[in-house]
Amino acid sequence: MNGLEGEGTVQRHVPVGSMETLRALFGYFDENIGLIETELGVRIHQADSELLILGAPVQADAAVETIKHLMERVRRGEPLDRTAIKYVIEGVREGSGEEIAALMKDVVAMTFRGKQIRAKTLGQKKYIAALKSSTVTFCVGPAGTGKTYLAIAQAVMALKNKEVQRLVLTRPAVEAGERLGFLPGDLQQKVDPYLRPLYDALQDLLGYENFVKHQERGIIEVAPLAYMRGRTLNDSYIILDEAQNCTREQMKMFLTRFGEGSRIVVTGDVTQIDLPPERTSGLIHATRVLEGVEGISFCSLDQRDVVRHDIVRNIIRAYEKYEKRESGSRHDAQRTKGDRP
Repeated sequence: MNGLEGEGTVQRHVPVGSMETLRALFGYFDENIGLIETELGVRIHQADSELLILGAPVQADAAVETIKHLMERVRRGEPLDRTAIKYVIEGVREGSGEEIAALMKDVVAMTFRGKQIRAKTLGQKKYIAALKSSTVTFCVGPAGTGKTYLAIAQAVMALKNKEVQRLVLTRPAVEAGERLGFLPGDLQQKVDPYLRPLYDALQDLLGYENFVKHQERGIIEVAPLAYMRGRTLNDSYIILDEAQNCTREQMKMFLTRFGEGSRIVVTGDVTQIDLPPERTSGLIHATRVLEGVEGISFCSLDQRDVVRHDIVRNIIRAYEKYEKRESGSRHDAQRTKGDRP
């Protein structure tokens, strides 16, 4: 058994329960169990109504804890995929398995079709806690970490609970630049493609008809950042997405728009700045200026919080490694140049 039956090998037994749980745990063509075996260096076999785990003591115990957490997810109706399984394994290795298990207990919101939305990572859980407790929340992280979707889910819940009277969602249309005038349609039609991710999230949470009804009544507004100038927004939940593409002036303008009873969420990815090189990102500048200001929370998500396909996490890691090497090479070249007589 690939060396797993030798000296130091132990056996662990995990009761499984129903066949439905077992099928979900194993996955198609046993891919879930195969992933656990590969990641933890164990062998797992079905023995009647339990699983038999063979491996070194530390790895076997980690496999037991991992399987128990995954079975709990299955019982709660959560699908298992490579990303979820790897995250649980990493949490068990780092000693945060119990914290990961607790993620499943808190429902953030419900989609229009009744699907429960929960934090899937510890970083997301901290982010949600900040959304609930802070007047202004900044969240910086790479693509796929759920920073925008969770903010919109929390905003929809606040609207349903009558904590606010309307939602205002905005994005800078930086990508359009001077090309905006060449696109067909009026200004709203020209910027709609840049706002599409916000529309998609709202329709997922409210349903298309409810979303359109709320939009027609002015309860929900999705607009480019330029529309915010000169306004005061009371009793509103205001979300600024793709904030890395704001200038310093735009960020200051936006942050001073909200009035009594309002909350603000600012999300962005500082690795995807589309501003001209001579312009400073308003998101980076704001995190420096506002650090320590009462009522403002800052959250950072990283590749461990990516909840899209597992390969997205690998892509982000690859880019981070490359950029570090590239930065180091530039630093070495500058130092060598400075050492020349």
